[in-house]
This record gives sequence, C-alpha cells and structure tokens, in this order.
Amino acid sequence: MQTKIKKFIIVGAVASLIAACASIGSPDGGPFDETPPVFLGSDPEPRALGVTDKRVTLEFDEFIKIEKAAEKVVISPPQMTQPIIKTNGKKIVVQMDDTLKANTTYSIDFSDAIVDYNEGNPLGNFAFLFSTGEQIDTLAVSGTVLNAANLEPVKGILVGLHSDLADSAFVTKPFDRVSRTDADGRFTICGIAPGTYRAYALQDANQNYAFDQKNEMVAFLDSLVVPYTEVRMHQDTTWVDSLTIDTIRTVPRTHYLPDDLVLMAFTEAPTQRYLVKAERPELHRFSIFFSLGADSLPTMVPLNFPEEGAYIVQTSADHDSITYWMRDTMVYYQDTLALALTYEYTDTAGLLVPRTDTLRLVPKKTRAKILQEEEKKLREAEKEREKQLRRGDTIPPTKPKTKYLGIKIKGSTSMDLNSNVWIDFAEPIVHYSDTSIHLYKKVDTTWVAEPHIFRLREGQLMGYELLAEWRPEEEYRLAIDSAAFTGLYGLHTKAQETKLKFKSLDQYSTLYLTVSDAKPSYVVQLLGSDEKVLRQQRVERGQADFYFLKPGTYYVRLFDDSNGNGLWDTGLYETKQAAEAVYYLPGKIETRENWDYTQEWDPKAVPLHRQKPEEIKKQKSVTKERKSKNAEREEKKRQQQQQQQR
Repeated sequence: MQTKIKKFIIVGAVASLIAACASIGSPDGGPFDETPPVFLGSDPEPRALGVTDKRVTLEFDEFIKIEKAAEKVVISPPQMTQPIIKTNGKKIVVQMDDTLKANTTYSIDFSDAIVDYNEGNPLGNFAFLFSTGEQIDTLAVSGTVLNAANLEPVKGILVGLHSDLADSAFVTKPFDRVSRTDADGRFTICGIAPGTYRAYALQDANQNYAFDQKNEMVAFLDSLVVPYTEVRMHQDTTWVDSLTIDTIRTVPRTHYLPDDLVLMAFTEAPTQRYLVKAERPELHRFSIFFSLGADSLPTMVPLNFPEEGAYIVQTSADHDSITYWMRDTMVYYQDTLALALTYEYTDTAGLLVPRTDTLRLVPKKTRAKILQEEEKKLREAEKEREKQLRRGDTIPPTKPKTKYLGIKIKGSTSMDLNSNVWIDFAEPIVHYSDTSIHLYKKVDTTWVAEPHIFRLREGQLMGYELLAEWRPEEEYRLAIDSAAFTGLYGLHTKAQETKLKFKSLDQYSTLYLTVSDAKPSYVVQLLGSDEKVLRQQRVERGQADFYFLKPGTYYVRLFDDSNGNGLWDTGLYETKQAAEAVYYLPGKIETRENWDYTQEWDPKAVPLHRQKPEEIKKQKSVTKERKSKNAEREEKKRQQQQQQQR
C-alpha cells in the first residue's frame, strides 16, 4: 500500500512539473510516439528542498538514450562549466560542476532529448526541478522566438530572463533563468521566482550566456515580464476505450502566464569596416572588397605603373566592392601590379580612421602562361593538320577568326508588358552610336521605325536598357549595326538582330491589395514559392496594386520601412532599436489569366507566429509533421483492417 501511495505521489509531482514547464501546444511525444519512456523516480526526488548534491539521477521504465544533449539539455541557472550528462541503462545521470547557489531553484530542461533506446520515441518536454533552499520557485513563462526578417521560428536559440533590469545586464552578466527553443521556436522558462524581469534571446556562440559578440543573433522585449498564475476551468474526459467516453468532468487547472511572449530575433549589421580581399581574376582587371560600404572611393596610388588614365572604375552603390579595368596592355601584361590603397578602416575604438595597405596583385594566369597555352593549342592543331595530310584528307584553308565584343540581349518573342530590353557587354563601353541602334514595329507586313530610348542602367558600367512604348501582342525588331559598340580593349560588336513580341493583356491578372491602418512607410513585397521577391512597392493611401501578374502562386510580405531606404533593416541592441517590423499575409494567392483579385488585409489581425504560410516555411512545424505522420499511420491501419475483413 505504501509503495502504491509513493508511486502516486511521484506521478502527481511529475504531472505538475510538466504542466508548469512544458511548452504550450501538443507535446513532442504525441500520438505518433505511442510508447515514450515513462519517468519512475529520481534522486533527489522531484521538487526536493535543501539539495546539496550536484549529482542528479533519473530512472525510467525502459532503456533510454540522450540525443544531442549539448544542444537540447539546458540547466537553469545556467552552468558556466558544461555538466556531464550520460545514460546508464534505464538511468540518466547529470553531474554538475559549478557550485550550487544557496536558496535557488534549479531546473534541468531535457526538451525532447530523452528517447527510448530501440524506437527513438521521445519523452516530450521533460523538465526536472529541485531547490537548494527551503522553498521551490514554480512560476513559468512561455512564448516563441521568430526571425525578425522572415518570421521563421528560430530553433535552438537560448531564451533567458534577467532580474537586473539595466540594459547592460544582457552584455555583462549570465541569465538568471534560461531555456532553449524547440523546432517550432517555442520555449518555456520554469522555476522562476516572483518578480519583474527582462526577456532576451541569444544565439550564444561562446557559451557565456551574455551578448558580447556582434555576430550573435539576439532578441529583446521592450516591455517587462511579470510571471503569474491563474486558475481556469477545463473539461477532463475519461475514456472507456478509444471510442467510448466514460465521464466528462470540469476541473480547475493552473495556468502559468504570460504564455504568449514573442521575441523577434535579428543579427546586427556589421559595424567594422576592413579590407576583405583583393583579387585579380584576369590580366586586365582587379577587384577590391570591403566588409562595409563608404561614402567615397578609396585612394589608389600606383607603384609600378602610371596613374593618369590608367584605369576605369566600376563600383557598387555603396562602394563595398570596386573593380578597376586597366586600359594599357603594357601595364596589365605585368605579372604583378603594385599599388598603395588608402581607405577608411574601423580601429579598436570603433572609429573610422585612414589606413594604407600596399597590395601586390598577381593574376590567376600570367601573360606568359596564357601565351604557353595558346602556343600549345597551335602545336596540337598543327599536329592534327599533319595527320590529315598523311591520310590524304582535303583540308580547307584556315581563316583567322575575327574577335568580336561580347554582347547579350535579354529579349524574346514572349516579353512581359512591364519589362524592357536589357543589353549587357563583356567589358566597359568607350563608344557607341545612337544612330546604329534601330527599333521597328510591325504594322501589317511593314516594319516601321519606332521611337525608343537607349541608356545606361542605373549603377551599371556594362549594362544598358532599351525603353519604348510597348504594345500588347505587337511584334518588334531590334537591329544593331556592325561596330555599333566599341569596348575598352578595342573590340567591336558584330551586327545583331532580335525579334520581340509582347504578350496579350488577357494573359495576365491584377492584384488589388487594401492594407488596413496602413502607414506611408509600409512596403509590400510579392513573393514566389521560394520566397524570392518578385515585385515590391510602397503602400499609397492604403493601397498596393500589382499589374501584369503571370498565372501562378504568390505570397505577400510587408515590412515597415521606417527609415525610408526601401530595404528591410535589422536592429541594434546598443540603442534598443528593434528590426523593422515584418508581416505575412496568411495563406497564398492563386492567379489565373484575365482575372482581377481584390484582397483586404489587416497585417496585425493574426499573431505573428501564425502568419507565415506553412508552404514557404524553411523550419517546418514538428507538431504538424507528427500529426500528418499519425494520420498516415491511422490510414494504413484502416486499410489493413479492411483487407483482413475481406
């Protein structure tokens, strides 16, 4: 009788423990995992008081193992020295090395790391609590960590609480209480004492439980967290079997709150500027790459070639990558180009200061190597010619091949109405003639000259575009005369002709999107199934309309462009600046030809952790996957039973 009572007490204690510390939602050991290990007892007992031993032993009803203990098992308060966690048959032994703090509640959160030895069925969301004092803290908080850029659940990130409310605590002290997110981004921190806390998330690269490396992903809540409990009435159903209900009772149940915290995690933008690399992929050009952009170009002083007119500069918009195209063959035929580069560099105090580096750039293939390869090809061609002569083959006279400037025209007979013709070259253009570029439109059977604009694309050095008043279903012909373009190294283009035809209006659809309580700073992005941005436009007077959409599946994302630069910007903890807010339209939009779609959307109507459509999530929901597998298993059982009945 005493044994039964003791077992009942242990089971009741564990049930209460799991209720306090399990993540909100279906447990990982749900219906698909029919026989997870069963916890039988421990030394010390669950929620024991006055514990002094740093060794904890847990016993289960079958042989078990620990999966990814370093990733999944978290001890709170956090241990600065990694504890030893090992299995021994049906037992788990946790040996802590840090000195136990006085009058402190300790929790060992195993998440779903405990699985049975044979089948790998997990004991979902299992945690163990004990106290070194005369009382045990039982409060708990739960929530979700999402990637601020795309609302993906963040798996395996630490989530911690600080009772020290100063901003500096996060960067100088380890957490008071800590947990880790599961595959759904969910977390529960338990064993919390009454009080007021700040909540943070941290992808702790150096395992010191403090944000001291700028490349660590972080999250913080602006509001304070005050844990509390409340009793709610729930229906408790007792089953006779899988189909028959025995009794339904209304029972009180303690809820641990808040249970809906949402932390938006981000990685801060790099703030250190330095020279990443310099490379010379070809004889005639070299490139320099910086970790960050700058307001101005670096200063380059040649050391073994003349400076004036020696090169053409091709740069990115913010000057973080720069390519120098050398003009003179006598210069770039050199094996080594030496130069002094002065640029802005971030010093140890975090200030931008000038720095000068001497660079010596060697090409992947030197001029001598290129000549050797060309000579080898000539010798091989000559040997082949001699073989042909010996066989008596008729050998046509060889003609020297004319080299032309490389050109690519992006245009086809299936052009979209909202697109223009792009023309790209293999090297910078030093001269071209407008009169050598002709655009014609087909009128009946006659080609009629069509007005057009030919110009350099913004931010490009070798990319141009052709603009015209394109008409649906009309045919056009682009003709480029021979030698219309001259490249930096003297090559000319050969004559080109490209036929163009634009699609009809009834091949497209239109999306009229109305955004509730829209800000002028809202920017809407139309995404493909790979989450690539296909279109982007700012919301104007609560409206974002997308014309000329091809039939297909689309998803909608919105971000609050608070600084007006047209880009999503990450946060900065030092100034407590959160990343720009992101929202997803739940569900997808399917378009068909010649259809108009009207969609009303309140970006804040659905909680953030439920907004992103499951189809485009990279981190799939474990709960939903298990439900799907369970449904498949039940369907197979049903089919087997039907076959047996036949």
